Amino acid sequence: TGPMSSECLGNLLRITLSAEYFENEYVSFSVVDQSGTAWELDEAMAAQCGYRVTYSTWSSIEFRASALSCHAHLEKDVFTVTVQIKASPTPDMSNATTHLKSASCHYGLWSPRELICESNYMEVSVRREVPQTIKDFVQDEPEDWTLVFPEAKTEEASIWQIVFHQPEEKRALLVSNAWSAGYGLNATDSRVLLRVPYTTAQVQLVEVGVLLLAQPATRLCRSNQMSSLQDQGITFSVLRSSTFYKYQWVILMVDTAVACPVDGVDYTNKTITWTVPKYIPPLSAGVTGFKDVLVEAGVDLQKLSAKEMASRKYVLLNELNEITMKIPVGAEGGYYKTSVNNGQLGTKYSINLFLEHQWEDNKWGLTKHTIIKEIETPFEQAEVAITNNLNLSERLMNVTVGTFLPDVELVNLTFEGVAVAVPDAVQHGCLIHRARYANGSKAFVIQVPLDASSVKKEYMSEDMRAYTLNVTLTFITHPSSETFVIPVIALSAVKDAVLPSARGFCDGRNLHLIITHGNVDQNWLPFISDWHLTPEAAQKYNYSLRDNGTHLAISVPFISSHVNYEGFHTSAIKASFYLTLKDGITLARRRDFSVSCIFSPSELIQCLPNGTVIITAIKLVGDEDLDTGLLVLRDRQCKPSQVTEKMATFKFNVNTCGTSRKFNGTTMTYENEVLYFRPGNDTPIYQLKFLCLYAVEQTVDVRYESKKSPSPSIKPESGCLALSLKLFKEKSYTEPYQESEYPVVKYLREALYFEVELLQPKDARLDLNLDDCWATNSQSQDSLPQWHILIHGCENNKDSYRTVFHKVNYSLRVKFPQHLKRFEVRMLAFVLGTSLLQE
Repeated sequence: TGPMSSECLGNLLRITLSAEYFENEYVSFSVVDQSGTAWELDEAMAAQCGYRVTYSTWSSIEFRASALSCHAHLEKDVFTVTVQIKASPTPDMSNATTHLKSASCHYGLWSPRELICESNYMEVSVRREVPQTIKDFVQDEPEDWTLVFPEAKTEEASIWQIVFHQPEEKRALLVSNAWSAGYGLNATDSRVLLRVPYTTAQVQLVEVGVLLLAQPATRLCRSNQMSSLQDQGITFSVLRSSTFYKYQWVILMVDTAVACPVDGVDYTNKTITWTVPKYIPPLSAGVTGFKDVLVEAGVDLQKLSAKEMASRKYVLLNELNEITMKIPVGAEGGYYKTSVNNGQLGTKYSINLFLEHQWEDNKWGLTKHTIIKEIETPFEQAEVAITNNLNLSERLMNVTVGTFLPDVELVNLTFEGVAVAVPDAVQHGCLIHRARYANGSKAFVIQVPLDASSVKKEYMSEDMRAYTLNVTLTFITHPSSETFVIPVIALSAVKDAVLPSARGFCDGRNLHLIITHGNVDQNWLPFISDWHLTPEAAQKYNYSLRDNGTHLAISVPFISSHVNYEGFHTSAIKASFYLTLKDGITLARRRDFSVSCIFSPSELIQCLPNGTVIITAIKLVGDEDLDTGLLVLRDRQCKPSQVTEKMATFKFNVNTCGTSRKFNGTTMTYENEVLYFRPGNDTPIYQLKFLCLYAVEQTVDVRYESKKSPSPSIKPESGCLALSLKLFKEKSYTEPYQESEYPVVKYLREALYFEVELLQPKDARLDLNLDDCWATNSQSQDSLPQWHILIHGCENNKDSYRTVFHKVNYSLRVKFPQHLKRFEVRMLAFVLGTSLLQE
């Protein structure tokens, strides 16, 4: 109970840290010696001094210490180890909490030779032979040793040196040099110890075959009597050495050879098979007899009975020449852990087996060989399930990713190339939940509103919209700190599409379409056939195109290049305007709209008071092959003055181009027609007749005689003129501000577009000229101060931004261009000193 617990396992002590207590903590270990000094543990020190720290994914952190570890306090048959653990929420170990754990274990069953094969070191300890003391023997003095063997110093305990037996040579190291090389040496009152990290220079890899012993099994055959050797041996990590220690005036030597298997594991048919030879030649130099005493095995240093092994479906085979353990992958006692291979997610099954083999021989008597084998199966790729549970009532996407093992943690999410830490995902509309299951596994649930910015919305068809969450999740594994990513693309189809709708109308001169936006057309573009209707293109054709975010308004003049004409009659023309909304990315057709209106043919004819006729001939639907450039009047020499693909404009006097006239007392009627002839054919296939009627108020007899005309003169007269002054929104002078829009807010130096029009009388002989024009600070034209915009018809040369005149051209709206004046003024403000008189 509590954050730590200890357990005595023969000649090993285990201290376990609670996973729940130390979850999400960074942990460091130090070993405390008898003087109270704490020695911080790293990998090299752990291997040299007999310690091992393992991180078990499913349970906890484990610290193991040998009974003869460097800082253990050994008294009689009890060894005590004290550990200091620091835990911190940050890797720099700041604000760490310190825990102290001391544990003692009794171990009184020492064999003459004991070997431990830990995961990071090999250890051999042998009984120390103490020769009998001769009566009256003179005890040696330190200086006597120095005279004979200068290398043998008293401060090096009782071990003098160690000799390594290698095939090419023997190499002797004093104790201090052996420590510097990474070896651990110690001598107690009863034992001599050598500890060897697997990485030390003198360690050799030796292949040991499984020897088939001749009968009787208690006798070991010599090498020339071997019956056979398996083709494939098992590799051992081997160190052959002799350790010299002194006792009084005697130098004694013990064999401290050690050997541990580094392979021998096979993975077939979802079964782990671990094979260890019984007879290991490097440990049996000079041995002539061999006898099995005991074979025991287990998991996590816990010995298991035959019944317990059977319940877990373990198999332990104690055969003549080898010991074999068979463990089903996934069996109780092991655990799965997450693994990453080339960015791919997978799993490995891990189990910590151990084997204890005791045998007797004529050299050592009893040898106990304890092998701890941390086994990990090969990488097996895993698929990650991704499910999307749409909550329509709350308009939420609930995307579940997983399940994962407990050693996996989600660290960030990437939206469109931007990585976001899990706590900050809420800023993108994402809530992250962890779903934990009874077996310890977990899944991650991403909850995102359909309307979040991180969810892409796309129109599908009819009333369906596609909602797509495209996010990449980055995970990390503990404690290995491997990372892997999982792209998540969750798609939901929802019947919530609101398509744009439209209404159309005409005002006698223009066709209007007002399109109400839906929720799917944010990126749809207006097209006339294959021509993209941009604001710049609309202005070129004198169209009006406005979009206020909720509505798209389009106005097209009746006489326009993009209007279709059909159903021509003497009393009416049907004009139609077609508009298509296309996807802004794929240009796929999304919606078609149209507006059709009936116009009077008189809209095509202008009979000016001066006898000039302007007629516009239009191409009708069905006349696609008609070339408007070949249209003529009755007098075929009269050709159009302006031609487009769909229309031709003629401008002529009523007394020309074959125009006939008829007088009926009160009116004079002029008649002509627009004709189209196919080449070589005198029968017209297109005929547009038109009339101009002029009222005749009276007839008089006029006597005419030629005389010199007097020079023209202008006589001032008084009379009533009806004028208008309008402010327009833009330079095209197509849309004036309406009464409801006043007062109009403008800022300094913004352009104001004014138009002055003579409304009455409609006399083509009159010209409108502007004399003086000024601005005041109030609605009274006589108020002060005043600023002159025009002086005697000219711009004010004292103005920093002079008035600009705009030319007025003839159009359907403007019958008499000479009756209008248009000018542009920059917005100004009245000041007194440095103070504004009015905003």
